Amino acid sequence: MPAPRTLFAAVALTAGAALVLSGCAGGSDDAAAFDPNDKVTLDFAFWGNDDRATRYNDLIAAFNEEYPNITINTSFTDFPSFWEKRQTEAAGGGLPDVFQFSDSYLRQYGESGNLLDLADVSDYIDTTTFEDSLLGTGALNGVQYSLPTGYSLWANFVNDDLVAQAGVEVPEGGTSFADFDEWMASVTDATGGAVYGGTDYTQRIQVFELQLRAKGENLYTEDGELGFTEDELRDFWESGAEIRDGITVPQQKLEELSPKSGFGAAITASEMSWSNFLGGYLADSGSSSISLVAPPTAKQGSKDLYRQAGLQVAIAANTENPEAAALFLDFVVNSPEAGEIFGTTLGFPASSSKLEGTTLEGADKQVADYIESASDRIGDAPPVPVVGYGSLEQTFWDLGKSIGLGALSVDDAVTQFFAEADAILG
Repeated sequence: MPAPRTLFAAVALTAGAALVLSGCAGGSDDAAAFDPNDKVTLDFAFWGNDDRATRYNDLIAAFNEEYPNITINTSFTDFPSFWEKRQTEAAGGGLPDVFQFSDSYLRQYGESGNLLDLADVSDYIDTTTFEDSLLGTGALNGVQYSLPTGYSLWANFVNDDLVAQAGVEVPEGGTSFADFDEWMASVTDATGGAVYGGTDYTQRIQVFELQLRAKGENLYTEDGELGFTEDELRDFWESGAEIRDGITVPQQKLEELSPKSGFGAAITASEMSWSNFLGGYLADSGSSSISLVAPPTAKQGSKDLYRQAGLQVAIAANTENPEAAALFLDFVVNSPEAGEIFGTTLGFPASSSKLEGTTLEGADKQVADYIESASDRIGDAPPVPVVGYGSLEQTFWDLGKSIGLGALSVDDAVTQFFAEADAILG
């Protein structure tokens, strides 16, 4: 298949002939044929900040050098407001032609028919640049609804300055959880509690997911149900009792530091999160150096890690210009220009062609090296998140913090989580 931009240019030279495609918006048979000489206007929405908006403006300028007939109107807001507006638009059938998307909403928007099947515009989008596991993050029931801009890997961040002050070594990556707990205790003991070894990782649903994947399980099933039992969740939260007893930073202290994390505030020597947090952690902590090591594992040799490609791009099913929208989507996720302009700010480039345009240096190079070092642990993408995943993730975290504050027993937390899950999942 020719590259989308090459195909488009070739068509434009054919004496003004219209290109009739078998695929069209929302599968409609009477959609107008696309003429590459027509002037088209597309609405593009994204969440982010002024820096991201500036980068998108630069990318659109590069896009218009190749497609001057396609005008892109942009709008952006913060993440919560973005999805509030999309929900209103989806209810009224007025979603933007192209918009940043999240895999957390794939089931909700895909099953409701709000997203275009990208197979309908496959002549304009090159998916051969993506590994299958990354394509899977935007697919539901065999239909490709979105494509990722980049991905992250779960990692353990270590503040090298604080570790050196404590007189201990950076922990080895991929140890057992018990060995990592001992390392955290060694930091807390060495500093007399001035610096803690880490935070209570049992508050994070991603660490629970890591342990489930080590057993060949997942948070959710392919059918959109919970993939774990009450006993498994109870065992997980109870496993944190020892580290909550003087090893990790007390939850009350974290409440006082919010919105900074313990690691960002430089009172913990380690913290687990997604690899793309490195730049933010460096800025918040003021550390001269932060190491990225593989997180602990519940089973040596398991494929418990995966490429988390939450930030995606999708096309509205009712767009009046599906082919032009596809050309722009392809430019965002595939073009070397996107790699040059965005670097890894939208995640580590998910497509090989975008990666070719990315200059990896500094923190970006460190993230790339970490991902390569942990490649043996990377398995298939998990099933598509359930509808309401974001709410369940927050509930998990809130209940974990309540356990840490001593305001809630593990048994009561398990009961509350499953009650919330029942309400969300119906």
